[in-house]
Amino acid sequence: MSEDKDYRVVIPEEHYHILNFEQEKLPGVAVVNKSLADFEPKIVFSWHCSVMLECEELIENGMPSKTEVEILDKFGDFLDDRIKGPDKKKPNGLFLARITWNETRELIWRIFDPEITNDFLSDLIERKDHLRHFDYRIDSDDEWKLTEWHLKNRT
Repeated sequence: MSEDKDYRVVIPEEHYHILNFEQEKLPGVAVVNKSLADFEPKIVFSWHCSVMLECEELIENGMPSKTEVEILDKFGDFLDDRIKGPDKKKPNGLFLARITWNETRELIWRIFDPEITNDFLSDLIERKDHLRHFDYRIDSDDEWKLTEWHLKNRT
């Protein structure tokens, strides 16, 4: 039986690091919130939410056009605002990363209450109220193993 605990959580200011990478001979760009590397207590945000957007207007190497980037950024900002929730001092999500590669943009958050995020995203899909087709998954990840590439990669 698990025991409820109270945790003191200080939400860190977001600090971004840009990672350029190549995978399957295609370029990629990741923008990672490095302030989460030393975040504690990690157990409070023990859920990993990945939203995968399909890019429509592309240039070479599967990267989005300038117009597409504007659309993706606007939609990403909307998702970020809603996933974090109305109380930014006590957010339901912490933004981790934005990865653009091979005709996709992945947005990742660490989540406190997965039901709130799941309800929001599934409702958005059901209502077809989104700028780009997307899918998502929310996985339990108490030890933040799913963040290792993002937070430990220094290239």
